[in-house]
This record gives sequence, C-alpha cells and structure tokens, in this order.
Amino acid sequence: MAQRLVVHPTHPQPRLIRRAADCIRSGGLVAYPTDSSYALGCGLGHADAVERLRRIRGINDRHHLTLVLANLAVLGQFTRLDSWQFRIVRQGIPGPFTFILPATREVPRRLQHPKRRTIGLRVPAHPVVAALLAALDAPILSSTLLLPGDDQPLNDASTIDERIGKSIDAIVDAGACPAEPTTVVDLAAEPAQITRLGRGDPRKLGLG
Repeated sequence: MAQRLVVHPTHPQPRLIRRAADCIRSGGLVAYPTDSSYALGCGLGHADAVERLRRIRGINDRHHLTLVLANLAVLGQFTRLDSWQFRIVRQGIPGPFTFILPATREVPRRLQHPKRRTIGLRVPAHPVVAALLAALDAPILSSTLLLPGDDQPLNDASTIDERIGKSIDAIVDAGACPAEPTTVVDLAAEPAQITRLGRGDPRKLGLG
C-alpha cells in the first residue's frame, strides 16, 4: 500500500518532501501534483519503476514519457535546442506545457521514442514539484496520471489511493490540481505542432 504524504500546496514540509525524494531515489513510483494534474513519477535509472508506470498507464514505448526538470538551464543536458525551439520553450516554462524534443545521450535509449529518438521535457510551475526536484537534484521521469478508459486524470489523493495505491509506493497529497493535462508541443520537426491541447494556452508560445 502506498504511503500518503500530506504536504502543504505552497509551502511543503521539507521532511515529507525528503521522504518522497528518498522513495524515488530508491526505485519507487510516486503520484505527485503538478500545475496541470497529478502525475506518476520515478527515477530515470530504475527500469522496474518505469515498467510499472507504463503498465499502470496502459502505454507502450511509443508513448512519450516526460522528464520533469527544475529549470530552463537543465534542459541542455537532455536536448539540443536550435534558436527557434529555444524561443518557444522559454515562453512556456515554467508552466503547463510538455515539449517533444530530440534526446541527447543523457537520456537512456529505452526511455526515448524508439523511432524518433525524442523525449518529452517539462518545467512545471508548482511549489511541491520545485521542492521535490531540489531534494532529488535530478529529473523525475513522469506521465500524466490518466488511467486506461478514463477521460480525465485522477485529481484526488483518496481516489488515487483507492484506484492504484497497491501498485505505487507513495502519494504526495497536496490537494486538488486543475485536473487537465499539459498542452503538448512537438518541436522535433519544423514547424512546431500542437499534438495535444490541454491547460497551456498555445498563444503564450506564439503558436495560437
């Protein structure tokens, strides 16, 4: 059964954030809040946790996973941005956007799209995520907590516990999120394409 860590949504308790970070660091799979919806997250190097994430989501290796990062400066480790891509990305972070970009060698091949060699990258605007990333000092490999057959992401910690609590290791409970997925922008080919319209307004990126 997942441990439930009830944190303040704007001033999360460091002790509880450290417990969540330790869980991820040791190979755990956690549900955590973002500025768009709850997400499932784990560490990059833990293949078992990644497989559990895919199994819960009902997705295969052709579905992009997302690296959740602390800030724009970290992006360069995981992708190479041309100037036109950088102009778009910097207008959308932090915020509810996921950008599909070519992956560097820092991203394990098993996490990249098998044909395109791309990865999702995102910098959320949520204090709990910021605290968790700071405690980890590493990205979180994530996917929207949208279960097979559902129309909307799970948004309540009790429901998350009831539906998947036996399959994950921790729930970071900061209350309800907007319950809307991110807007996904494919920047791996020019021109940019909106592949999923969600919480983020493409006009903020100069695309709408």
